[in-house]
Amino acid sequence: MLRNDQLDQWDRETFFHPSTHLAQHARGESPNRVIRTASGVHIEDRDGRRLLDGFAGLYCVNAGYGRQEIAEAIAAQARELAYYHAYAGHGTEASITLAKMILDRAPANMSKVYFGLGGSDANETNVKLVWYYNNVLGRPEKKKIISRWRGYHGSGLMTGSLTGLELFHKKFDLPLSQVIHTEAPYYYRRKDLNQTEAEFVAHCAAELERLIDREGADTIAAFIGEPVLGTGGIVPPPAGYWQAIQKVLRKHDILLIADEVVTGFGRLGTMFGSDHYGIEADLITIAKGLTSAYAPLSGSIISDRVWKVLERGTDENGVIGHGWTYSAHPIGAAAGVANLKLLDDLGLVRNAGETGAYLTQAMRDALGDHPNVGEIRGAGMLAAVELVEDRAARRFFDPARKVGIQIAGAMLADSGVIARAMPQGDIIGFAPPFCLTRAEADTIVAATRNAVTKILG
Repeated sequence: MLRNDQLDQWDRETFFHPSTHLAQHARGESPNRVIRTASGVHIEDRDGRRLLDGFAGLYCVNAGYGRQEIAEAIAAQARELAYYHAYAGHGTEASITLAKMILDRAPANMSKVYFGLGGSDANETNVKLVWYYNNVLGRPEKKKIISRWRGYHGSGLMTGSLTGLELFHKKFDLPLSQVIHTEAPYYYRRKDLNQTEAEFVAHCAAELERLIDREGADTIAAFIGEPVLGTGGIVPPPAGYWQAIQKVLRKHDILLIADEVVTGFGRLGTMFGSDHYGIEADLITIAKGLTSAYAPLSGSIISDRVWKVLERGTDENGVIGHGWTYSAHPIGAAAGVANLKLLDDLGLVRNAGETGAYLTQAMRDALGDHPNVGEIRGAGMLAAVELVEDRAARRFFDPARKVGIQIAGAMLADSGVIARAMPQGDIIGFAPPFCLTRAEADTIVAATRNAVTKILG
């Protein structure tokens, strides 16, 4: 196709892309795809190629692309009031309404919502509030945060430290000293293959207990975890994991932050992952699905227990010294209101659970016996296929072969299906929009089967 490629030139000369091999991109050695439009579960690039987005952008376009109800809400808000800040008690109809809608859907112990822009800044807020909380309670040494290896919580200084993936630490002088990591609830990658699932859960809880004993419970403020590990491999926890972990945390008076940036607002077939797994969090992180990514918005949902201490802190110390210019931005809030209404009106949370379960089972039916498929797992509208060199011995491929990247590339090139090659393993991840149909799920499964067969035989 002949065209003026000035846009491609500008891209490589001026645009700093996140999570990109910068040198290869600047030299023109990696693809440059300019997305032009989208509808439902499909996106279309400027060459007119229509692609099935099996990852909903970055797990975020939950309601599906092209929802005019959300677009119109954004436009109407921009015409009426494009911006005003939320400092010193200011609000807008959209931000107040959205806070009420969130709390109506959140676990019963939640009290207030603080709004930001993205999941990273929401987790930065959570850490600051946890530190403030312990200072108000006269516990200045209780400041460390326990995260898990393979967890993902953002890529700022503190949130990049919480993230337990090598890529986000390497050459960035992370993690910071206030962050410590414990074992991931990743049963397939357990070191002791003789452990049952229940024994592995007991092992995870014991490892957490040992870490707390080593560091001292009086130095540890909070534990943060995703209900389902996301970027670390799309790994649902083994049965009983969250109950075992919460028992340890309660024993040592350690707060629990549930990072629901991926799982919040329906991805597991329930409104929150906390509902799905019986998690009683002190703070809940939300973003992505809050607006289905039609506008940037995140939030920290604060429990009644924590909120009472924050109130006491301002009685003792004056105005709380935390805020973002774009906190509760009215355009993002209007998008959130329209999005949550749409999730309800179209039954999209129910469909996420039902069609997501169909996708995972269809993937198992198609690839479960393949000699290089170690595990197929899923929860709601999340699924993953983990590839191994030797299934019986559970021997993984040499990372230098980039098997997962090759398979995701073949799915895109041959079938027009977007999947994600997850980091730290040859894992193909799926997180489609909630409007996915069974026929579209079948398309994803066929594309995966064909690519695995092409690359691995």
